[in-house]
Amino acid sequence: MSNMDPDASMPPAHRFGGAYLLALWQALGMQSSGKLKWLLAPSWGDVAFAVRSAFAAGLSLVIAMGMEMDSPQWAPLTVWVVAQSSRGESLSKARWRIAGTVLGCCVAVGLIAALPQSPALFFGVLACWIGLCCGMATFLEGYKAYGLVLTGFTSAIVATGAIMQPDQVFDIALSRGTYIVLGVVCEALLALLFMPGLHARARARLKTRLDAAQALVRKRVDCLVEGHLTTELDQSPLLGELTAAGSRIEYDALEAGGYGHMADHARAALAGLLVLLARAEGLATLKLLPADKVPTSIRKDEWAVREHVEACLSHRRGDRFRFRIRSRRHALEAVENGVRACAGILVGWLLWEVTAWPSGPTFMSLLALVYGLLATRENPVVASAPFFRGAVWCVLVAGVYVTLVLPALNTPEMLVLLMMVPMVIGGLAARNPATAGYAFSFNMFLPVLMGPNNQGRYDEVSFFNASLAFLGAVLVAGWTYRTVLPFRPDSHMLRTALWSSRQLQGLASANSRVSVYQWLSGNADSLVRIMRNAQGIALPRRNAFARQQFSGMVSGMHVILLRELALAPTTPPAVQRALRAFLRHWEHDDGTLVTRQAASTARWLERQVAHMPPQQQEIFEHALVSLRLLACAQPVDLP
Repeated sequence: MSNMDPDASMPPAHRFGGAYLLALWQALGMQSSGKLKWLLAPSWGDVAFAVRSAFAAGLSLVIAMGMEMDSPQWAPLTVWVVAQSSRGESLSKARWRIAGTVLGCCVAVGLIAALPQSPALFFGVLACWIGLCCGMATFLEGYKAYGLVLTGFTSAIVATGAIMQPDQVFDIALSRGTYIVLGVVCEALLALLFMPGLHARARARLKTRLDAAQALVRKRVDCLVEGHLTTELDQSPLLGELTAAGSRIEYDALEAGGYGHMADHARAALAGLLVLLARAEGLATLKLLPADKVPTSIRKDEWAVREHVEACLSHRRGDRFRFRIRSRRHALEAVENGVRACAGILVGWLLWEVTAWPSGPTFMSLLALVYGLLATRENPVVASAPFFRGAVWCVLVAGVYVTLVLPALNTPEMLVLLMMVPMVIGGLAARNPATAGYAFSFNMFLPVLMGPNNQGRYDEVSFFNASLAFLGAVLVAGWTYRTVLPFRPDSHMLRTALWSSRQLQGLASANSRVSVYQWLSGNADSLVRIMRNAQGIALPRRNAFARQQFSGMVSGMHVILLRELALAPTTPPAVQRALRAFLRHWEHDDGTLVTRQAASTARWLERQVAHMPPQQQEIFEHALVSLRLLACAQPVDLP
């Protein structure tokens, strides 16, 4: 084998040109550490996601055109809707998308059949139905909420698409459903090819996630043992890590095959870490965390967490463990979301009715779709601005293809090949947090605005009409979110604080069924979500809210422990009466009266514990700690 330089046989000019291009690329790569790093120096994971999703979108388009479908562009749109960075997310979103599509198509057929000649009543009922779906989705988690929102805007897409030809509504509903299933299948097929060994890697990732969460909490407990107390927002990043890990559990379990009750044990482990953290905070407040040894209660919490982690990673026969936690949602938020969605559809219909716009059906379909897509975002007001900018880029790129590229093509395969460039760039942008909002609209609607068809192509007039309807739908949806009951983080924060205070009092009721896990997980999730959207609120107000929420988490845990002890049949009657008396004060009184009652009950219980058998002393010493902590609790008022 020759050891000569492979470039030696090249002419000097070629060697110089190659070196120059290499140096130029390296210089671009060094400069790409800023805004364009996602495009010029992407990671392998980003490239794999972009290429996989682009190929899946292209494959679905080729198949749809090969099957002579009337609107094949809806298939690649579904691919980009379903495509997620993890396979578990894609699986979860795909199954709820199919379920929502089926139900939405059935509702659309029923609406057209019941109200074919009454446009005002038809759109009124449709708007109320979409509002009901968006409102009820507020109470659901993850992609279940997405599936319910999808039901609403699928009904609008199918119904408005058939409003000019109501006798064809069943065929239109069937074709829309076919596009959805085709897009989901293509995305799943490409994901399987790009992700070999998925189950083993998912189990390893779940173990890493749980180990990292344990390490974070252990580090915080060690800081408390050393005497470093919580200050203002110290807990928010840690709670954010725990809630983020909790939101990923379902997807990791799906990727790993979901054997046994893997997700239930993983959720229980994370909830146990919250209990451990809250207990350590309470002990540190009372200065009961010795530096030389870990208290028994902390060791028991750690042991319970380890048990759930082991059960999560190993399949056990006969395991029937169940663990479900629902994060809090306010009924007022659900009403606001429903009214906002209803108003958006009615505004769109009024614009169509007043202007008699020939592209009105397209506008209404796109308005319902855009409204549903933005409704799945945590803060639609913030998401609407980058969504519109991405829509403008989408119109510009689609305009270039419609006017210059499509007229020169006569096969769908060449069209898909040439579409790979913008779709791969869009896929890379979707993986970059700074450009993900732009890519959200760009990727989904690029094939829709191109309007590929077997029988012909978009002319310029049709393209401009469709683009105007698309941009108008995005603007109307964004305007509605900003003007009709807009989401305000400050009012939401105040409402959450008042709601938490009422719930904290209600925990003392003997009829309350809220567990420690539910209380801590719900509060942690609420705190993290609000802090994520409260960057525009003054720092002192955010600090006060964080202190109030975490103080309420710790106090609520101890109130629940006292309530369970007061209801336990093994508790001595005298202790039961004393604890129930304190809990009645907690439920109906507030301020200094409650703290005094907690202090007096603690002094009485301390004398009782001294005369108890050793087996009971440990149990009621925990109750004594809870009472002392509640006696020290000070209310935090928002400025």
